[in-house]
Amino acid sequence: MASSVVSWRFTFGHPAHALAMGFGAGLSPMAPGTMGTLLAWVTFNYWGIGLTDHMMLIALTLAGLIGWWACTVTAKHLSQADPSAIVWDEILAFWFILWVASPHGWMEQLLVFALFRYFDAAKPGPVRWADQVLKGDGWRGGLGILLDDLVAALCTLLTFALWRFGST
Repeated sequence: MASSVVSWRFTFGHPAHALAMGFGAGLSPMAPGTMGTLLAWVTFNYWGIGLTDHMMLIALTLAGLIGWWACTVTAKHLSQADPSAIVWDEILAFWFILWVASPHGWMEQLLVFALFRYFDAAKPGPVRWADQVLKGDGWRGGLGILLDDLVAALCTLLTFALWRFGST
């Protein structure tokens, strides 16, 4: 099944699809990764702020493990290594950024959003490497879907930390 025929029916036809595709965010005809990141931003500001660090670590670990499964299954069902409709990788990575960076206020959150979208879309250096290292089918491919976005998250966090350090 090609990603061009991905539909609401496909998305909600299997729990793995619904999760991997961000409950429909991945169906956006333009910039599905950006839509997934926006969903992550909204949901984090809704439920993530009230969690303790310990609870957030557990939540992100579970989201990563369950997301690995969901991305693996969905990519297999779409017969693609890394379909653009899968946005769980952006959601997980951006939750991680918002938790670790703890940006205070909308302007800092907008900054990390823009930085993350840049690193995820442009795939400079280490992000490009991570995007290629685990490409493929099965569990390895599912992990690869998540890996490049987690590396993009680390690049975002490093850039944000340098900006914060430079502005003090």
